[in-house]
Amino acid sequence: MKQFVDLDKTTLMKLKLISTIEKVSSDDLIQKIVESYVENVWLKKFSGLTDEEKEDLGLLMLMQEADRNDKVSREEIFSILSK
Repeated sequence: MKQFVDLDKTTLMKLKLISTIEKVSSDDLIQKIVESYVENVWLKKFSGLTDEEKEDLGLLMLMQEADRNDKVSREEIFSILSK
C-alpha cells in the first residue's frame, strides 16, 4: 500500500543523506524506519498489559488467522468435548 508522507526540507535532506550512506532507496529507508517505530511502540504497549490482556490479545490474533470458511459440525465438537 502506498501512502504519502509530508516532510520538511531539513528532514528530507537528512533522509536523502542517510539513504545515500546506507546505499538504500529513500522509500526503503522510510519503510524500515516506520516498521521499526511501529515495532517499538507495539513492544512498549504490550509490556504494559496484564497477563489476562495479553492472553485476550493472543486469542484475538489467532482468531484473525483462522479460516472462516472451515466449518465443523456440532457432532464433531461434542464428540471431542466428551473425550
